[in-house]
Amino acid sequence: MNRGNADGGRGGGVNLPVVRGHNEALVLDLLRAAGPVGLGRAGLAARTGLTPQAVSKITARLAAEGLVAEAGRDASTGGKPRTRLRLVPGARHAVGVHLDRDELRAVRVDLAGGVVAEWSGPLDFGAGPEVVLDAVVRAVARVADGAGAPARLLGVGVAAPGPLDWRGGVLGRVTGFPGWEGFPLREVLVGRLGVAVVVDKDTNAGVAAGGPAGDGAGSCVYLHVGTGLGAGLRLDGAVYRGARSGAGEFGHQVLLLDGPRCRCGGRGCLEVLCLEAVARGDLAGAARVLGEGAANLVALLDVDRVLLGGRVVAGAPEVFVRGVREALAARSLTADPPAVGLAPAGVAEGAAELVVGRLFGGG
Repeated sequence: MNRGNADGGRGGGVNLPVVRGHNEALVLDLLRAAGPVGLGRAGLAARTGLTPQAVSKITARLAAEGLVAEAGRDASTGGKPRTRLRLVPGARHAVGVHLDRDELRAVRVDLAGGVVAEWSGPLDFGAGPEVVLDAVVRAVARVADGAGAPARLLGVGVAAPGPLDWRGGVLGRVTGFPGWEGFPLREVLVGRLGVAVVVDKDTNAGVAAGGPAGDGAGSCVYLHVGTGLGAGLRLDGAVYRGARSGAGEFGHQVLLLDGPRCRCGGRGCLEVLCLEAVARGDLAGAARVLGEGAANLVALLDVDRVLLGGRVVAGAPEVFVRGVREALAARSLTADPPAVGLAPAGVAEGAAELVVGRLFGGG
């Protein structure tokens, strides 16, 4: 795999206020995974391969920045009790925004991925950039209030319908909204907000939403069913976007030749078949269609897990999990088909994780 296309999006001219060196990011990531219990310096040295002296210098710098604090002491074994260190979740925040075709949702999260503020409201994506940008700026202001000093806000992650160029944050020909093609969303928002901005597809944010709990680790696909249908791919632990940012256009695979017309211009696409079943109230049928598409994807990628999300799934989670699980079991070419479950967090949370994750060497 070309790792340049799955590096978590560290390119694109985004300069975050805090840029960690590799070793500092590694230490922070271990402390995030350890949670409130924390880890001792000796444990950090053993897990990173760094010398105890190097770990002491790194943790001292992180403590000076307010990112690390003491978590208590281990029981004495005859010598001086060793101090454990923990991440300070509230030391920094990030805002995540999900631009759906008819709704905007914004959240502010801490370094542990916890949501500390959120807001949602209606949105007309078809009204065009000026109206949508005004709505984004207002939403960010609402949830960012209380984040403290500006330096505590790492940036804003924006998840939008694809296709789009995640490197430059420029939208492509969004299905049903051709007027957005070529719009430099990231650049304009940086000017309006005055902070670092990351722009990515909603499905890529969805697959990034595992965050510090590791629920998005390994190889998995995230299938989003809402006003549209798409997939986010995490391969070998990294979000995979493709050479031209086009990976994950899952909804436009053709399942029925000469089937109903899809808004992309094709016929018999998975998206139109699934959403038509939803519209007529046949959720079990929609889940079967989704499962067949998922089986095609699993046969190609051989992933460990399939995660489901989006408002349609949220309305009937058991129906969709069961339908996709049954389709994968019926068509599996191996004895152990991938596990199927619900995504651990929403797209807005995943957009924030695309910002927060960079502090820990990922994204």
